[in-house]
Amino acid sequence: MLARKGLLPDGFLLTRLAEDQNQPNRTRFRSQRARFITKSGSCNVAHKNIREQGRFLQDVFTTMVDLKWQHSLLIFTSAFLCSWMLFAMIWWLLAFAHGDLEPRDPDGEPGPVPCVTAINSFTSAFLFSIEVQVTIGFGGRMVTEECPVAIIVLIIQNILGLIINAVMLGCVFMKTAQANRRAETLIFSRNAVIAPRNGRPTFMFRVGDLRKSMIISATVQLQVIRRTMTAEGEVIPVCQLDIQVENPLRSNGIFLVSPLIISHTMERGSPLYELSAQSLASEDLEIIVILEGVVETTGITMQARTSYTPEEILWGRRFVSIITEEDSRYCVDYSKFGNTVPVRMSSLSAKELDQTRGVQEGGSEAHLQGWGLVRAGRGGFRRGGSRACDSSTPQPWYAQSEKTEKEVEQKGQKKTVQLEVIGRKIEEDELEDMSD
Repeated sequence: MLARKGLLPDGFLLTRLAEDQNQPNRTRFRSQRARFITKSGSCNVAHKNIREQGRFLQDVFTTMVDLKWQHSLLIFTSAFLCSWMLFAMIWWLLAFAHGDLEPRDPDGEPGPVPCVTAINSFTSAFLFSIEVQVTIGFGGRMVTEECPVAIIVLIIQNILGLIINAVMLGCVFMKTAQANRRAETLIFSRNAVIAPRNGRPTFMFRVGDLRKSMIISATVQLQVIRRTMTAEGEVIPVCQLDIQVENPLRSNGIFLVSPLIISHTMERGSPLYELSAQSLASEDLEIIVILEGVVETTGITMQARTSYTPEEILWGRRFVSIITEEDSRYCVDYSKFGNTVPVRMSSLSAKELDQTRGVQEGGSEAHLQGWGLVRAGRGGFRRGGSRACDSSTPQPWYAQSEKTEKEVEQKGQKKTVQLEVIGRKIEEDELEDMSD
């Protein structure tokens, strides 16, 4: 659909089809699991046995906005036809009661002044009802001052027609300007990946915006939905756990000016801490992604959603780079949006890796054996060496950079002190020479 509208090149869709064929599809060999959020962002939940159906009628406007277009158009047409038919019947009864429908001799004496001119049948009354409500006056029919009741009916029909027009126009505007319409141009990668980043296994997916107008105050929220059991044996079919997005500021805000790779470090305290390559295929979980923000052009709050099941999470793969710099501008190649490349990665979970490195839960100080892959030479990889950790809690990647900056500052201060001492010594030697 996006390719037909010119929003996406044909190469993007061809690449996505080739990607689906190359990557293993595990759903072919096993029954497909039910998911709460579909790939398009709609909720896959059916509400049954609702006894209090009248609650939907208490909020008629929202109910009409939530209806499908064919149902809304049917209601709009029925509302106008019913109102025209109702007032056509009223105008016909007024003309009948006043005697305006009695045949008269055109060559004879003129009769009494009618309530509404040129109403001779129900068809003419129906045409006059349409002219009054939609304010289309052709000049052939009009209300006279003979019948005060006709004037009152004219006022009532005008007010009712304005109300119907306002409600219908409001529903049409809200249906065309819904927040989920803006989400049609927000795309997520079809698959998520798990690959090492900064020495830790990391869950990653890619999100991009096809429009030039930005999403203001965009935030990303991740949740894991899985079936759990309490200590008392109670089964919780839907247990929602929040996942912290990897960010040095510990906030979920993003600047979506170009496609971004959203990551989550699988460290202690993460719901994915015990996830391994073998257990991933048998896990009954679903990772939901919710992107919220304000549309820059309209100021409407929007929300885009998607989800990833274990079949759509690729272990030991990383997204390829799609941003290049050409002619002093950054260019994005959407044909490689979902492409991934394999990387060397252990099949153990983050918890098992920490245990192999000597990290004990709640234990004392231990030496961590580095397991991250480091590039060595041209295309080669070597396993990182050991390092000491002050506590059993793994430190985030940005804490190490802060520590390095502090050490550099301390070294700089030491150098400054040494230069000051040397300067004082030189000044003292010069003073002694002058005194001599």
